[in-house]
Amino acid sequence: MADTMTAQAAAHSSNSYYSYALIGVVGALLWWGATFHASIMPFWAPFDFSPLWFAATALALYWYARGVARSIPGERPALWRSVLFLLGIGVIYCVLQTRFEYLAEHMFFLNRAQHVAMHHIGPFLIALAWPGAVLKRGMPPAMRQALGSKPLKILLAIVQQPFLAAVLFVGLIALWLWPPVHFRAMIDPRIYAVMNWSMVVDGILFWCLILDPRPAPPARASYGLRAVLAITVMFPQIVIGAMIVFAHHDLYSFYAWCGRIFPSVSALDDQQYGGLIVWIPSAMMSVAALIWVINMLRLSEEAEIAEKRDGEAAGAVFSSRQWTGR
Repeated sequence: MADTMTAQAAAHSSNSYYSYALIGVVGALLWWGATFHASIMPFWAPFDFSPLWFAATALALYWYARGVARSIPGERPALWRSVLFLLGIGVIYCVLQTRFEYLAEHMFFLNRAQHVAMHHIGPFLIALAWPGAVLKRGMPPAMRQALGSKPLKILLAIVQQPFLAAVLFVGLIALWLWPPVHFRAMIDPRIYAVMNWSMVVDGILFWCLILDPRPAPPARASYGLRAVLAITVMFPQIVIGAMIVFAHHDLYSFYAWCGRIFPSVSALDDQQYGGLIVWIPSAMMSVAALIWVINMLRLSEEAEIAEKRDGEAAGAVFSSRQWTGR
């Protein structure tokens, strides 16, 4: 029996090495194509290949698939959750590692669409999928141990403190939209990378805080507080978007300096379209989050009532069927 388990562990380890090697080969091919044959690369291929973005995407997908395969039937995520996770990862990757990134560097309104995708839509879908447990099952032991380390837990507790999380969520949007900072970020590749990583990471942390399906505790905030946060972050974004829309001069000279990809779109039109993207989709995401939180509150209250009536089995109905779909 021990020999069989050892053989199985060795086989799993060997398969992991092959998978990581394949990821490395694919990444090397994409780097080679983007670096030396950019003109013939398809639209979906990287415009400016980033090893970190590629590695983060490929490893997240591999660990998730591996985690699903390792899950027992009762712990396996519902199909719709897996689909949401794939969509969320895909949205972020598409706006950062395809030819769309080139367009976003030459039109302000496409840049705003890029940021909405990587700070709102993609992280929102990932948070709805709630993939943490599945990802941990698919990770190597060293990575699981690192994620469970005390310093990281303390850091997450700080940045996901509800008030600070809301300030960071809105503050990062305002920071990167401040014209002098925006100009510097767009011309400096290092700051540009920091900007994009900060938006994606902050988006995932914030929406995971808001869309946590669990009551508090173990969730960091109650359903009521999360509903308040979802709506609170909406108004500053509306104000920022309105200020951009109604500005009477070109705030973002970088795009005139580098050349707009669509010359027929004037600077003010480009700016107004971008302001509307900051304004409207952001507000819609907050409303969607509010609806989700209210629905989860309703389900939680129904589960509590049923549990009082029928005992612990009713609580299992909520946690299993309502959330995992099983």
